[in-house]
Amino acid sequence: MQIEPYLFFDGNCETALAFYQQCLDGKIVTLHRYAGSPMETQLPSEWKNKVMHATFEAGGHRFMASDRMPGQPFAGHAGFSMSVNIPGDAARGEKVFKALATGGMVTMPFATTFWGAHFGMLVDKFGLGWMVNCETASPGP
Repeated sequence: MQIEPYLFFDGNCETALAFYQQCLDGKIVTLHRYAGSPMETQLPSEWKNKVMHATFEAGGHRFMASDRMPGQPFAGHAGFSMSVNIPGDAARGEKVFKALATGGMVTMPFATTFWGAHFGMLVDKFGLGWMVNCETASPGP
């Protein structure tokens, strides 16, 4: 069994995935548009090239995403955050954090925490919350 996030965007899914591809050194594995699907005739022409379904992978993990259907309200991304864990590599974690924060808003700066990890939180330019965590190796006895 796998549990994977499925994110809905307000018409900018492909742009968001391209951004995440750069930030997370990931890749868009699949991308299907509404055009050519059975739903094509039910959509306004400006929506046909939007993303009906996509799969994104980075670091051996994945999430899925699409553009919401026209007429469905978009309430934004609320009540959850995407979490990235980069064990033992605080420099890479900070690089990922800064990349994701570009054009967005840092809600907790990336810094060493009381639990010994490097950690930070942000909302990216697409309104999606992220937490970046870098556990450091535990000191020996």
